[in-house]
Amino acid sequence: MKNQTFWKDKKVFVTGYTGFKGSWLCLWLHSLGANITGYSFEPPTTPSLFEQCKISEITKTIMGDIRDYKHLSSSILECDPDIIFHLAAQPLVRTSYTTPIETYETNVMGTVNLFEAVRLLTETTLKNRAIVNVTTDKCYENKEWIWGYREHDTLGGYDPYSNSKACSELVTTCYVNSFFNPNNYSNHLLAIASARAGNVIGGGDWARDRLVPDCIRSILNHESIKLRNPYSIRPWQHVLEPLSGYLLLAEKLYKDGVEYNGGWNFGPNDTDVIPVKEIVHLLYNTLGEQEKLEITSGDQLHEANQFKLDCSKAKKILGWAPRWNIEEAINRVAEWTIAYQKQENLKEMCLSQIDAYHEF
Repeated sequence: MKNQTFWKDKKVFVTGYTGFKGSWLCLWLHSLGANITGYSFEPPTTPSLFEQCKISEITKTIMGDIRDYKHLSSSILECDPDIIFHLAAQPLVRTSYTTPIETYETNVMGTVNLFEAVRLLTETTLKNRAIVNVTTDKCYENKEWIWGYREHDTLGGYDPYSNSKACSELVTTCYVNSFFNPNNYSNHLLAIASARAGNVIGGGDWARDRLVPDCIRSILNHESIKLRNPYSIRPWQHVLEPLSGYLLLAEKLYKDGVEYNGGWNFGPNDTDVIPVKEIVHLLYNTLGEQEKLEITSGDQLHEANQFKLDCSKAKKILGWAPRWNIEEAINRVAEWTIAYQKQENLKEMCLSQIDAYHEF
């Protein structure tokens, strides 16, 4: 996975780089020797991993709105990237119910703006490029199946967030067919794929309405954790798992072109598709804390009862596979949280976990 030769001095443009997953990705890219340009709003939370790890010191920082086409386009043209990771999004299901317009503007038109900017770029400079559009496992039409969703299964999405991400997938397919067709690869030299990951956890996630961050806040504040759906089943994985898939996919796209176009699932093994309540138990037990649970019934918006991904395609074709099981993932979250409590260097903690992941 760790290909220092490939990534060294590659120009990489990352949208949404001030977020939890974007910050981890920038740290990993920096450790691989890439030249990173980040485009995003200010960090979405306080505290934030972006600020805790001083990400602005290892990237060229552009504060901008993915909905601002002119600014985004000029930023991409100036960077002239080899590889783009598109992570900018309104990423929360429950928030999407209160801000549906903003959710669709960001997740759908933001994707359109990105591809339009890249279309202008390919007309200006012709060279090998790759884009990984990061969406979500929730882009699939959830039928409450007991088996995992595959890349060719029907897209859908019940709530505005999930549905907007399915729309982003459709936008991606449209631009591939209409403007970056594989049959005309020599005319644009752009390979494009989408990446669909499960529920990620890891140190430095401070978002609201996410299970593990809510648990961490409850522990730090000596409060009860409120659970809406304790028996809902999700595909849990450490954030480094899908990021390793994104990096590998981007490398394949860049080197081998349209052979790797399309959608790709990156999720845990079936043994790590477990209920919410079990995640809470593992986390509290690992941190040596007594569980304080409160089951809430109010404000019950629609949420899936069970969901998992079939990652056979990535395993067979990319040679990708998850490395850390859920117990190890929880251990890493606990390790990071303890370092935070002790006011240790969190950037070094993240980098040490990246190194440990390579060596696992």
